[in-house]
Amino acid sequence: MLIREATSEDWPAIWPFFHEIVAAGETFTYPLDLQEADAAGWWLLEPPHRTVVAVTDDGTVLGTAKMNKNHMGNGSHIASASYMVDPRHSGKGVGRALCEYTIDWARTAGYRAMQFNAVVETNTHAVKLYESLGFDILGTLPEGFDHPVEGFVGLHIMHRRL
Repeated sequence: MLIREATSEDWPAIWPFFHEIVAAGETFTYPLDLQEADAAGWWLLEPPHRTVVAVTDDGTVLGTAKMNKNHMGNGSHIASASYMVDPRHSGKGVGRALCEYTIDWARTAGYRAMQFNAVVETNTHAVKLYESLGFDILGTLPEGFDHPVEGFVGLHIMHRRL
């Protein structure tokens, strides 16, 4: 698998699984009815932030990540990232590879830490992955997320020093 900079030409391959994940309403705080034009603008970031894709040798997009500062001004030394893996390719290490890539990016870019602001506590695969990569749960916003099946569940704030 190769991880490379995403381009607008990748969006048609990203949008179907992006839409599926967001519309399911289980892991992202995005509007469930997010339209494609808005989604592309939210996900395909301009420098100095980055969006990448994980692809196979034949160019099939397996997943994507976006990397950015978590806050502006005096909080701009903390990075953040978000990840989406095409469900057809889950369980193949794509998420782990994207996470490791974003951690390396943040460290190389001079960030002091990474913080995830809203990890849905029922997204146990993501929580376990992040913990295995050195992230800690700093706290949980009780009932911060309205899960379509589980009802109101917590949102973890996760952090890792670089």
